Amino acid sequence: MTTKTTRQQFSWALYDWANSAFATTVMAGFFPLFFKKYWASDLAVESSTFYLGLANSTASFIIMILAPVLGSIADSSGTHKRLLICFAMLGVLATTSFFFISQGMWPVACVVYVVSIIGFSGANVFYDALLPILAPRSKHHSLSALGFALGYLGGGVLFAINVAMTLKPSAFGLADASEAVRWSFLSVGIWWLVFTLPLLFTIKDRPESANSNITIKSSLRDLIATIKRIFADRNLALFLVAYWFYIDGLATIIRMAVDYGMSIGLPSNSLILALLIVQFIGFPATLFFGRLGRKRGAKFGLWIALSAYVIATFAAAFMQTVTHFYLLAVVLGLVQGGVQSLSRSLFSHLIPPERSGEYFGFLNMLGKSAAVLGPVLVGVVAVQSGSTRIGIVSVVVLFIVGMILLKFVEEPITRESELA
Repeated sequence: MTTKTTRQQFSWALYDWANSAFATTVMAGFFPLFFKKYWASDLAVESSTFYLGLANSTASFIIMILAPVLGSIADSSGTHKRLLICFAMLGVLATTSFFFISQGMWPVACVVYVVSIIGFSGANVFYDALLPILAPRSKHHSLSALGFALGYLGGGVLFAINVAMTLKPSAFGLADASEAVRWSFLSVGIWWLVFTLPLLFTIKDRPESANSNITIKSSLRDLIATIKRIFADRNLALFLVAYWFYIDGLATIIRMAVDYGMSIGLPSNSLILALLIVQFIGFPATLFFGRLGRKRGAKFGLWIALSAYVIATFAAAFMQTVTHFYLLAVVLGLVQGGVQSLSRSLFSHLIPPERSGEYFGFLNMLGKSAAVLGPVLVGVVAVQSGSTRIGIVSVVVLFIVGMILLKFVEEPITRESELA
């Protein structure tokens, strides 16, 4: 059994390095702030928040509906790579377009943002589906971890450069921070394009599996059949329910961490630094979890990572200073990539590789519906208890339910010690 990463496998993992720049610089970093202060500066704060939320919800809803159908089409046509490239280029074009959108043009910015997220998320459906196609099961954990690890590092490197551009625009020959942000958007598009090229030139689609009679109707029929197979497979269905609970908790923490930090009076530059801490610590930590999954199994690694989330969430209720927030960022950086990569690789072990597009499309649909229960739970508990700190602790329930359900999932034997 070889553990050497092939050229195709590394090119696949490198795509995470390419597109994670969009997730960090655009989605998590600059777009929300720039939208309010530049494109929608003439709107009331409440209105700009509403339109930004509407754009995010619209994009998520479109992908949630399209992902399983797109996955079915990819499986039937054997065109995972081709469809990945099409959606990635859609995301690249939309992202670079931010550079040309003038101040006050918030409707255009909203539409382009929706298109960019569709490109980003749509490409990820086919990217994930390529994992069981490119590697044997024994290598899924390590390869999945390599992808996420490179994503954390690549996204962090470009985001650090972009942050430096906005803090010291004159050092980069730029007039002000607004111009620096516009150039940052352009840099993300170029970065995304350049580091997608290895995947484009090294990975081949599977024409031998192509079906020339593909229609939307047939794809929907295949999707319905896939859903029936999922519910008929108790083990797979159990994993998906467990995943929905704990990934909802993870998504809630990610989305509410910055808001929570601001609510207790932490400065915005400290929050950006915390995001960078997560990115750079996530690189080696995710590689470690990939090795742990390969040696001891994905469930073992997931239990460690989710236990850390439980402890960190409890600790967040007592957070008072910037130092505490940095420590929280360190903990999340150590385990966040592990949860993401091991969930993907464990799921790849539970599904038939020839239908990976459909199944990962369904998983992506679940992911897009994440952070639905968590924020509601936090809000209700906070109102009833009169404390946002108690509210944030309520997220622990989601992690614990997910961990309990995960315990009953039967993991296929793929560990090195049992394959040797």
